[in-house]
Amino acid sequence: MGRLPPELPWWIAAAVLLFWFVGAYNRLVRLRSAALQAYATLDATLARQLEFVQARALAADDAVFGRHAIVQLHATALQLTTLLGATRQRPLDPERMAALATALHVMLAAWQRLFPDEVVSFDADGTLSRPVPLGGVVIDATPVPVPGTIAWPEPSAAAEIARSQFNQAVRQYNAAVGQIPAVLVAWVMQLKRAAELN
Repeated sequence: MGRLPPELPWWIAAAVLLFWFVGAYNRLVRLRSAALQAYATLDATLARQLEFVQARALAADDAVFGRHAIVQLHATALQLTTLLGATRQRPLDPERMAALATALHVMLAAWQRLFPDEVVSFDADGTLSRPVPLGGVVIDATPVPVPGTIAWPEPSAAAEIARSQFNQAVRQYNAAVGQIPAVLVAWVMQLKRAAELN
């Protein structure tokens, strides 16, 4: 009656491993969910940027900007819209995120060629990186290169803040997936690394 069954240490070890596995899996799922939520915010801000670009391009005068440049901006905005739709299905897929980043940079380059004075850069925290001209005051309009930031068409810091938050969530998720014990859980549950939007 006072003796413990010889299998008890094995059952305890199995229970500890099971609880560890469930805890590690829950942590990975929580971080993945945070990255997906951050992408939803980023997606909404990119959609607002696209609406701004498309409305501005529709209002652009062919005689001033040239029909070719306006058509090119429309085409790049359409390409970005298509890739946003494809990325929504699997937002943490590295190939889709790379395609989205390329389309975003192509659209932004077309915007900068058409409207070079209407590009605004923000730091990741929303601080203005390049001063905006105020009421007739002439300021050097050359964008200040800030590493890791994107110059946005719409004068709002929301897109850069959302991109920064998404990238931070992806970095945290990737760090968790790469940790030695959790890498086994990620491998068993087929959780893959995600890609940032750069």
